[in-house]
Amino acid sequence: MRFKIQLLSALLGLFISVNAQYIPQNISKKIIKEAELYAENTYNKMSQEERIGQLFIVSLYTNKGEDFIQNVRNQVVQEHIGGLILMQEDAHRQAMLINEFQDKAEVPLMIGIDAEWGLYQRFSIAYKYPWAITLGAIQDNHLIYEMSSKIAEDCKRMGINWNFAPVVDVNTNPANPIIGNRSFGSEIQNVIAKGYAYAKGLQEHGVMASLKHFPGHGDTDKDSHLDLPVVTYDTIRLNRIELAPFRALTKDSIGGIMVAHLYVPALEKEKNIPASLSKNIVTDLLKNKYHYKGLVITDALNMNAVAKKFSAGEIDLRAFRAGNDLMLFSQDVKTSKKLIAQALQNGTIPESRLKESVIKILKTKYLLGLTHFKPIDLNNIPNALNNHTHKELVEKLYAHAITLIKNQNNLIPLDKAQIYYYLPLEEAPYQVFYQELKARANVKLISPKDIDNIPKNAVVLIGLHKDNSTAYKPYKISEKSKAIIRKISSNHATVLDLFGSPYALKDLDISNVSGVVVSYENNTPSMRASARALAGETTIEGRLSVLVNSQLPAGSGITLNPKNK
Repeated sequence: MRFKIQLLSALLGLFISVNAQYIPQNISKKIIKEAELYAENTYNKMSQEERIGQLFIVSLYTNKGEDFIQNVRNQVVQEHIGGLILMQEDAHRQAMLINEFQDKAEVPLMIGIDAEWGLYQRFSIAYKYPWAITLGAIQDNHLIYEMSSKIAEDCKRMGINWNFAPVVDVNTNPANPIIGNRSFGSEIQNVIAKGYAYAKGLQEHGVMASLKHFPGHGDTDKDSHLDLPVVTYDTIRLNRIELAPFRALTKDSIGGIMVAHLYVPALEKEKNIPASLSKNIVTDLLKNKYHYKGLVITDALNMNAVAKKFSAGEIDLRAFRAGNDLMLFSQDVKTSKKLIAQALQNGTIPESRLKESVIKILKTKYLLGLTHFKPIDLNNIPNALNNHTHKELVEKLYAHAITLIKNQNNLIPLDKAQIYYYLPLEEAPYQVFYQELKARANVKLISPKDIDNIPKNAVVLIGLHKDNSTAYKPYKISEKSKAIIRKISSNHATVLDLFGSPYALKDLDISNVSGVVVSYENNTPSMRASARALAGETTIEGRLSVLVNSQLPAGSGITLNPKNK
């Protein structure tokens, strides 16, 4: 089944809609009632100090030493925290600690993770899925659902019940330093459709999703980990682009929304107050105007966008007062609890506000099955997170993302009778692509020093191989590579294959380049997929996920069927 954008309105009705609270697939009214009773009864038995503890999610690293882990252990037992966010690096140790902490916790812990491209984002032993910008090129959104379903399977294997994904920011700024590759693209409807498919795959397989970063982080030029970004648009523009995915998707039972640390003057009049700390944005807009009833969680509270301005503790108090249900990555739970307790005592925060959040948290924990927690099986974790089923799915995803931009003189698919000269440029490994090409065509590897010796009638394949080690690496092509491309394409038939962000084409002259392919990422599965596509073994049907420039709008692409069709 294809998840077509034009069928989005029909698809949006597939979630069971109960005030947008997370509801598992095929859940009975009886279970929902049980969850409500559990939440109410548990809340009534808790002290105020225990109730406040439920509002906090703290980080769990395994690469920061035993003192760090002991501090987390103390917070689980003594501060009655609501959950953990798993960070780097040892997956087996993380699983052991989850088993221990769930056993120690009087109320089960919510276990979250940033796994936008799978558990690989935190655990190097896991299999990496494509970044969202790559997924944005795929035309069959069921593949996005298939991927997030598999991510949910991996999460459950690790005792994780909340994936802080998908990103539904509309990336309209090529210079965005923090979203970029993490966005499905610059087209609103494509972002909505893919965000929906991603969230649906998670939640229909027992893991809660979280839309982020409300009210929209797609057109910022600062990294909120370092400083406070400002979104200066008026409400007309914000409603049309930034807010559109959240407004559309809050109609469904997507369990969480993460609020960003960015300043939006059109929505918050007090200067330099981040969205995450703004009652106007969290309560008045998201909860009241959009009627969102799921869990509202801050972005990490150790990020400098908030941490440079407010002290630990005060940040959490402000975030809770703004309307957030959960404070993520809290830096000082003890002080934060004390400040919130004082605000409850003096009436600046009503008791009903605390109950609203804690009841939602407890109900969600019940619906996620946490009251019946089964210890994680510690055997064969590496194989569970990285096996042939992951490889096959990932290769399929990259194959469907390959995007053909130009194909003058039908240079693609490659002709086995033709001799090709392959020139790899930029900084990243290229060997897999070369070997895959060589197995399918008569390809000679050359270097820049050989370009003056290329035969006159030869066809040159140029691979632009950008660093794929993180989602945040610069995508720009060096001036040296641009000069080489200009020289070769003015003298020879040339096919350019970009293993990097399509934004790299923004200021690259491709007017004399006969064939242009975007393969999005420079890794083994993308290089294999691209070589097979060039050889005519697979259909090329991807479309650009972002607006690159006026000549290359989002949605650009040519469909090319395999040779034997």
